[in-house]
Amino acid sequence: MGDDARDGFRLIIADDHPLFRGALREAVLGYDDQTRIEEVGTFDDLTARLEDDSDFDLILLDLTMPGARGFSGLIYLRAQYAALPVLVVSGNEEPMVIRRCLELGASGFMPKTMDVSHMREAIAQVLDGESFTPPDVELNAPGDAETDAIITRLSTLTPQQVRVLMMLSEGRLNKQIAYELGVSEATVKAHVSAILQKLSVESRTQAVIAVSKVDTALWNQQAC
Repeated sequence: MGDDARDGFRLIIADDHPLFRGALREAVLGYDDQTRIEEVGTFDDLTARLEDDSDFDLILLDLTMPGARGFSGLIYLRAQYAALPVLVVSGNEEPMVIRRCLELGASGFMPKTMDVSHMREAIAQVLDGESFTPPDVELNAPGDAETDAIITRLSTLTPQQVRVLMMLSEGRLNKQIAYELGVSEATVKAHVSAILQKLSVESRTQAVIAVSKVDTALWNQQAC
C-alpha cells in the first residue's frame, strides 16, 4: 500500500482543528520529510477522498469531527477499507475509549496531549506495522455491558448502513440521505430496516438513542 519509505509514505490527517493538523504534520514530517500528507476537516471529505483513491499508508483519525461521532467513523473505515491502517487521535484518554478503538480495529491510539516528539514516535511505530497505545494505561478494566452490546451490534453494520445511521443521528430525512449517497429513497428505507434489525430496535428514533447511549457512556469527558 502506498510507496515504500524510500519514496515517502502517503498519509491523510482527518481532524477539524487546523492547529492540531499542523502539529500532526510536523510530527509526520519529522519522521520522514518525504511523506506526502493530505488534510481533511470533515468525515465526508475523508470518505470522498478515499473513494477517489484509497492507496494510503495510514489515516490519522480524530474520532469526533463533523460527519462522525463516537466510534461510527472508525467502524465505517474498518469495514470499508480493512487493509488501511487507522491511528486514532483524540482528546479523550479514557482507558475504555482506547480499548474499544483497538477492539474495533484501530492500529493504535494517540492522545492529543502528547508532545510532537512522542507523536512522531507513535506514528513511526504504526507505520512500522506495530500497534501503539499510551504507556501506563490499564486496558483490562471491565466495560459497561449495555454499551458493549450496542457497539458489538454496530460493528455488524455494512459500511453503507453505518453511513446511513450516521446521517440519521444528524437528523437527516430519507430524501436527504438518498441525495447525499446518490441512491434511491427505497434503498435508504431498506438500509434503515436492516439497521433496525441488526440493532434490535423498532424505530429510527430508537436507533439514534442507542448510538447516543454509547456517546453518553464513553464520551462523558470532553473530547476534541
